Amino acid sequence: MPTLGCDAVGFPARHGFRLLGRLPRNGCVFADSDWWWWIVPAGSDLELTWPLPSHYAKGAQVPGTDPRLISWPDDNSPYTPPIPLYLMACQLTGTAPLWTAGVGGPA
Repeated sequence: MPTLGCDAVGFPARHGFRLLGRLPRNGCVFADSDWWWWIVPAGSDLELTWPLPSHYAKGAQVPGTDPRLISWPDDNSPYTPPIPLYLMACQLTGTAPLWTAGVGGPA
């Protein structure tokens, strides 16, 4: 099975359970005492501006301290779908989704 590569999106731990419980599907989720990290396909930051206080980590190189696996998906895919995660992050932070200019506009 080919891989898409992995990045990670982190949120302060205070938002962890809320995100985990509201997303329609979670992939692998890692956590330490300060941050929770959702594994997403590489390139999930293209044409998106992830809202603060989230942190996007290319290559899933997270700046955490001994993160532990706290959620494993029921299927074989380690990924959390990035668009629902992004929209939930925007809702959680009170930020309007920001797509790259020109995307979805007239050709």
